[in-house]
Amino acid sequence: MVINKLSARQVLNAEPGKHEDGAGLRLIVSKKSSKRWELRFTFNNKRREMGLGAYPTVSLSDARLRAHEARKLVSQGVDPIKANKAPKIPTFTEISARYLRSHRNAWSRNHAKAWVRSITTDAKHHLGAKRIDRIDTEDILKTFTPIWNTKPVSAKRLQSRIENILDYASAHQYREQFNPARWKGHLDKLLPNPKRLSRVSHFTAMPYQDCHSLMGELQKNESFPSKALQLLILTATRSDEVRYAKWTEINLDDGIWTIPSERMKSSREHRIPLADQALKLINSLPKVLDNPYLFPGHKIGKPINHRAKWELLRRKMKYTDITVHGFRSSFRDWAGETTNFPNHVVEMALAHAIKNSTEAAYRRGDLFNKRRTLMESWSNYLDPKPQS
Repeated sequence: MVINKLSARQVLNAEPGKHEDGAGLRLIVSKKSSKRWELRFTFNNKRREMGLGAYPTVSLSDARLRAHEARKLVSQGVDPIKANKAPKIPTFTEISARYLRSHRNAWSRNHAKAWVRSITTDAKHHLGAKRIDRIDTEDILKTFTPIWNTKPVSAKRLQSRIENILDYASAHQYREQFNPARWKGHLDKLLPNPKRLSRVSHFTAMPYQDCHSLMGELQKNESFPSKALQLLILTATRSDEVRYAKWTEINLDDGIWTIPSERMKSSREHRIPLADQALKLINSLPKVLDNPYLFPGHKIGKPINHRAKWELLRRKMKYTDITVHGFRSSFRDWAGETTNFPNHVVEMALAHAIKNSTEAAYRRGDLFNKRRTLMESWSNYLDPKPQS
């Protein structure tokens, strides 16, 4: 059987009609000069015709490749027309997006952002474009190898997320039940336990004894990043909780900042008692028209850049060995080493979830008055002005 009769030039200049390339592949040119590819074949003793796409979107070489794949299916007893109509197997990125959409209503805003950020930063390069049904243990190990020993906490979170994504894909019958990202009974045999590695992976924190002088330096800087960092330290909050703080969340009369549940890692509303120093700082902030945030950014209606506090601390002030998040540890160390405040009051101030389910069931209040005294003591300790 003669095949590959047509040349690229002949296809380009083909007149209206049918032009055979051989082995059932033909180019059909309409009277209006539109061109499409068609494959004729026999399946179950019946003549069939199958479209292979329009030219020039599908080139001559592409058409021959598609025809070859279709003939191979016929030889295996598979109808290529039905196989072509089978549901497309999505990629890891596509399944990740579906998983996120199906769960985001149960997550806080920060949790959803952290989830997307870890997938995009550490998984997309190796897994993103790969078909979800073709991901195997080798792919998973390639994803984790660069970060498992250096960022064990982040790596373990990523492992859990990928495991959930692959389970989600299996539940929707896009892949087999075996999950190459499963930890127990699989990856735990191939990778070191992250709990042992994580002992040295905490956020680098400034010693609480040095926070006093840092606040003095920050108070000389009137920029929004400086004041945002001051509020973060005074309230022992997380970076994004300060970055997205809105004027509607602040009650200046009662000295309370209420962060809604959707912005909290714990997905629970958190009330923060504002000490005099924090209230003074907030009162010094200008309100920007059409911007709801305490710390507005350069773009209209947006908060300051997520790296602004980091840039100030590490690049401009040259504190290269500490992290913004580490100030929560500074506060925790100060409270534990220099005060008599009970541990559960300090943990509540940090908005940490109660791990003991029985204790959580009985502790319904937020210890607000005790926490107000705690935060006033912390703010007084930070005050760079000489104590009388």
